Amino acid sequence: MKEEDLITGCIKEDRNCQKELYKRFAGKMMVVCLRYANNRMEAEDMLQDGFIKIFDNIAKFKREGSLEGWVRRIMVNTAINKIRSNKVRFEGIDDDHDDYQDHDRNVVDRMSEQDILGLINKMPQGYRYVFNMYAIEGFSHKEIADSLGIEEASSRSQYAKAKKYLQNQIIKLEKINL
Repeated sequence: MKEEDLITGCIKEDRNCQKELYKRFAGKMMVVCLRYANNRMEAEDMLQDGFIKIFDNIAKFKREGSLEGWVRRIMVNTAINKIRSNKVRFEGIDDDHDDYQDHDRNVVDRMSEQDILGLINKMPQGYRYVFNMYAIEGFSHKEIADSLGIEEASSRSQYAKAKKYLQNQIIKLEKINL
């Protein structure tokens, strides 16, 4: 089914078109939700809430960008709204591994995507949210600050701390694998 027909069908609330849209994007969007959620059940809730918003607002899709980009943005915003409803704790970082530059820079190249996503998911919430929004979704620090209700400097700080956290975790993995 062509994307244009799919959108038109969803606007008309055609169940087959809605199912098709869900099938096309649910897998990718679940990955997005998992990056923000604390567990799979929370991610599934985000996914369901996101698709409800998509179906309720599909008529507002301006068809200026990609449908997938629009769907992704709704999923991210749904996750952010969930984050806002919880009290996110922005934490400090343990700086006992400042020597990252001296380690094998190729260690990340040897890691699978799942390994890297696993490390990201183990980050403290504040780090994870800012890292996902900035490094993966492409939000600016101003957009992140506005979305999360924090200062722009806090977004930058949390991103720097997230990178440092990942570096420390990679160093630990490298030492284990030696």
